[in-house]
Amino acid sequence: MGLFDQILGAVANPNQQGSLGQIGGIINAVDQLSNRTGADSSTIQSMLGVVGNYVRSSLQQKQATGGNEQAQALVNQYSGTSANPQAVNSLFSPAMQQQVAEVAAQRTGLDAGTIQQLLPLAVPLVLNFLQSGANAQNPQGGGNSVLNSFLDADGDGDVDISDAIQMASRYIKR
Repeated sequence: MGLFDQILGAVANPNQQGSLGQIGGIINAVDQLSNRTGADSSTIQSMLGVVGNYVRSSLQQKQATGGNEQAQALVNQYSGTSANPQAVNSLFSPAMQQQVAEVAAQRTGLDAGTIQQLLPLAVPLVLNFLQSGANAQNPQGGGNSVLNSFLDADGDGDVDISDAIQMASRYIKR
Protein backbone atom coordinates (compact mmCIF):
# COMPACT_ATOMS: atom_id res chain seq x y z
CA MET A 1 0.00 0.00 0.00
CA GLY A 2 1.35 3.43 -0.92
CA LEU A 3 2.25 6.17 1.53
CA PHE A 4 -0.77 8.30 0.65
CA ASP A 5 -3.07 5.30 1.13
CA GLN A 6 -1.53 4.84 4.58
CA ILE A 7 -2.17 8.53 5.36
CA LEU A 8 -5.80 8.29 4.22
CA GLY A 9 -6.17 5.14 6.31
CA ALA A 10 -4.83 7.02 9.34
CA VAL A 11 -7.27 9.88 8.72
CA ALA A 12 -10.16 7.41 8.58
CA ASN A 13 -9.03 5.46 11.66
CA PRO A 14 -10.08 7.03 14.99
CA ASN A 15 -7.28 5.10 16.72
CA GLN A 16 -4.64 7.01 14.75
CA GLN A 17 -3.69 10.68 14.99
CA GLY A 18 -4.32 11.59 11.34
CA SER A 19 -7.11 14.05 10.57
CA LEU A 20 -8.25 16.18 7.67
CA GLY A 21 -7.39 19.21 9.80
CA GLN A 22 -3.81 17.98 10.17
CA ILE A 23 -3.47 17.32 6.44
CA GLY A 24 -5.08 20.68 5.65
CA GLY A 25 -2.59 22.41 7.96
CA ILE A 26 0.29 20.76 6.11
CA ILE A 27 -1.12 21.81 2.73
CA ASN A 28 -1.60 25.39 4.02
CA ALA A 29 2.02 25.45 5.20
CA VAL A 30 3.15 24.23 1.75
CA ASP A 31 1.12 27.06 0.19
CA GLN A 32 2.78 29.54 2.58
CA LEU A 33 6.22 28.26 1.55
CA SER A 34 5.19 28.75 -2.06
CA ASN A 35 4.06 32.31 -1.37
CA ARG A 36 7.19 33.11 0.66
CA THR A 37 9.56 31.92 -2.04
CA GLY A 38 7.53 32.93 -5.09
CA ALA A 39 7.86 29.36 -6.36
CA ASP A 40 4.85 27.36 -7.50
CA SER A 41 3.52 24.65 -5.23
CA SER A 42 4.88 21.84 -7.42
CA THR A 43 8.41 23.25 -6.95
CA ILE A 44 7.88 23.34 -3.18
CA GLN A 45 6.52 19.79 -3.29
CA SER A 46 9.63 18.69 -5.19
CA MET A 47 11.81 20.39 -2.58
CA LEU A 48 9.88 18.61 0.17
CA GLY A 49 10.36 15.35 -1.72
CA VAL A 50 14.14 15.80 -1.60
CA VAL A 51 13.97 16.77 2.08
CA GLY A 52 11.72 13.77 2.70
CA ASN A 53 14.24 11.40 1.14
CA TYR A 54 16.94 12.68 3.49
CA VAL A 55 14.54 12.54 6.46
CA ARG A 56 13.82 8.91 5.55
CA SER A 57 17.54 8.06 5.46
CA SER A 58 18.12 9.75 8.79
CA LEU A 59 15.12 8.07 10.42
CA GLN A 60 16.22 4.71 9.00
CA GLN A 61 19.62 5.21 10.67
CA LYS A 62 17.92 6.17 13.96
CA GLN A 63 15.66 3.12 13.64
CA ALA A 64 18.65 0.83 12.96
CA THR A 65 20.53 2.04 16.03
CA GLY A 66 17.71 2.84 18.45
CA GLY A 67 14.74 0.85 17.20
CA ASN A 68 11.30 1.95 16.03
CA GLU A 69 10.77 3.78 19.30
CA GLN A 70 13.61 6.22 18.62
CA ALA A 71 12.31 7.02 15.12
CA GLN A 72 8.77 7.49 16.46
CA ALA A 73 10.05 9.70 19.30
CA LEU A 74 11.72 12.03 16.80
CA VAL A 75 8.55 12.20 14.72
CA ASN A 76 6.44 12.95 17.82
CA GLN A 77 8.85 15.53 19.19
CA TYR A 78 9.49 17.55 16.04
CA SER A 79 6.44 17.27 13.78
CA GLY A 80 4.45 20.42 13.16
CA THR A 81 3.58 23.24 10.80
CA SER A 82 5.86 25.92 12.21
CA ALA A 83 9.61 26.40 11.96
CA ASN A 84 11.74 24.34 14.35
CA PRO A 85 15.52 24.47 13.88
CA GLN A 86 15.94 21.68 16.47
CA ALA A 87 14.07 19.32 14.14
CA VAL A 88 16.67 19.94 11.44
CA ASN A 89 19.59 19.62 13.85
CA SER A 90 18.22 16.38 15.34
CA LEU A 91 18.18 14.70 11.92
CA PHE A 92 21.00 16.36 9.95
CA SER A 93 24.56 17.42 10.67
CA PRO A 94 25.50 20.88 9.33
CA ALA A 95 27.28 19.21 6.39
CA MET A 96 24.17 17.13 5.65
CA GLN A 97 21.98 20.25 5.82
CA GLN A 98 24.19 21.82 3.15
CA GLN A 99 23.97 18.66 1.03
CA VAL A 100 20.16 18.57 1.31
CA ALA A 101 19.98 22.22 0.23
CA GLU A 102 22.33 21.69 -2.72
CA VAL A 103 20.53 18.57 -3.99
CA ALA A 104 17.13 20.27 -3.60
CA ALA A 105 18.46 23.34 -5.43
CA GLN A 106 19.68 21.19 -8.33
CA ARG A 107 16.29 19.46 -8.59
CA THR A 108 14.05 22.52 -8.14
CA GLY A 109 15.98 25.54 -9.39
CA LEU A 110 15.50 27.25 -6.03
CA ASP A 111 18.52 28.88 -4.43
CA ALA A 112 20.40 26.55 -2.02
CA GLY A 113 20.60 29.34 0.58
CA THR A 114 16.84 29.80 0.41
CA ILE A 115 16.28 26.07 0.80
CA GLN A 116 18.58 25.98 3.80
CA GLN A 117 16.48 28.76 5.37
CA LEU A 118 13.32 26.73 4.65
CA LEU A 119 14.60 23.51 6.23
CA PRO A 120 13.36 24.44 9.76
CA LEU A 121 9.83 24.48 8.33
CA ALA A 122 10.21 21.72 5.73
CA VAL A 123 11.47 19.04 8.14
CA PRO A 124 8.61 19.45 10.67
CA LEU A 125 6.11 19.32 7.78
CA VAL A 126 7.50 16.00 6.59
CA LEU A 127 7.47 14.67 10.16
CA ASN A 128 3.89 15.93 10.61
CA PHE A 129 2.80 13.78 7.67
CA LEU A 130 4.49 10.81 9.32
CA GLN A 131 2.86 11.46 12.68
CA SER A 132 -0.60 10.94 11.18
CA GLY A 133 -0.18 7.17 11.59
CA ALA A 134 0.72 7.27 15.28
CA ASN A 135 -1.59 5.63 17.80
CA ALA A 136 -3.98 8.29 19.14
CA GLN A 137 -3.99 6.94 22.72
CA ASN A 138 -0.32 5.94 22.89
CA PRO A 139 1.70 7.90 20.28
CA GLN A 140 5.01 6.43 21.45
CA GLY A 141 3.88 2.83 21.18
CA GLY A 142 1.40 0.83 19.22
CA GLY A 143 3.11 1.17 15.85
CA ASN A 144 2.73 3.81 13.19
CA SER A 145 1.58 2.53 9.79
CA VAL A 146 2.49 5.77 7.99
CA LEU A 147 5.99 5.91 9.48
CA ASN A 148 6.52 2.21 8.75
CA SER A 149 5.41 2.68 5.16
CA PHE A 150 7.66 5.74 4.84
CA LEU A 151 10.64 3.84 6.19
CA ASP A 152 9.70 1.16 3.67
CA ALA A 153 10.03 -1.87 5.88
CA ASP A 154 9.55 -4.22 2.92
CA GLY A 155 12.41 -2.63 0.97
CA ASP A 156 10.57 -2.03 -2.32
CA GLY A 157 11.61 1.64 -2.47
CA ASP A 158 8.08 2.81 -3.28
CA VAL A 159 7.98 5.93 -1.11
CA ASP A 160 7.85 9.58 -2.04
CA ILE A 161 6.73 12.42 0.22
CA SER A 162 6.21 14.87 -2.66
CA ASP A 163 3.71 12.51 -4.28
CA ALA A 164 1.89 12.15 -0.96
CA ILE A 165 1.73 15.95 -0.52
CA GLN A 166 0.47 16.41 -4.06
CA MET A 167 -2.23 13.77 -3.59
CA ALA A 168 -3.20 15.21 -0.21
CA SER A 169 -3.51 18.67 -1.75
CA ARG A 170 -5.82 17.33 -4.46
CA TYR A 171 -7.79 15.35 -1.87
CA ILE A 172 -8.29 18.34 0.46
CA LYS A 173 -9.16 20.81 -2.32
CA ARG A 174 -11.80 18.72 -4.07
